[in-house]
Amino acid sequence: MTPPPLRLLIADDHAVVRAGLRALLEGEPDLDVIAEAGDPGEAVRLTVSLAPDVVLMDLRFENTDRGAAVADGVEAVRALAAQAPSVPVVMLTSYSGRTDVVRALEAGARGYVLKAGPPEDLFRAVRGAAAGGMGLAPEIVGGLVGQVAAPAPELTGREREVVRLMADGHSNRAIAESLYLSEATIKTHLVRIYRKLGVDNRAAAVSEAVRRGLLELT
Repeated sequence: MTPPPLRLLIADDHAVVRAGLRALLEGEPDLDVIAEAGDPGEAVRLTVSLAPDVVLMDLRFENTDRGAAVADGVEAVRALAAQAPSVPVVMLTSYSGRTDVVRALEAGARGYVLKAGPPEDLFRAVRGAAAGGMGLAPEIVGGLVGQVAAPAPELTGREREVVRLMADGHSNRAIAESLYLSEATIKTHLVRIYRKLGVDNRAAAVSEAVRRGLLELT
């Protein structure tokens, strides 16, 4: 039985770009564009509402108010890491600078593809992200020389406290009580910690934090 096509959301502030991407993606039998967003805030709202399989996110939204709560693609990725952590985001942009790539990946993006690249790079990134992997254009991988595969994330002070309490065996409720926070807030911290460390469970988070020198066990 043929599996259903991957449900995609495109976020870009240029209607012509969105139309071109839709036509390109829907030319593939296993890809289906279910929605479009013209600004990053709308992208976050639609993603939370529709739960697509993958979001294609522009890096810079030139026509978006800089004072908006979510003003660019990286901020949208951060918002989605908290509000829809199960939905992978692939950045599709004209910018290949190391700083832009690292910012996007550290925010939680699962892929980074250049608009000027071949369509095969885009298809590969979308399918890879949907399958739980990373989707990166070859030139991006070459430019980072290992940073993509093993970034050195910086945990905030609060995130380090959460990891420390996890290492001591505390439950989410106990951590929340200890830090005078809600359990929902602790869960949000855990999502960010997992993404920064590239893990998916508490034990792995503690182990990776120790390995990277972000936490010392006594």
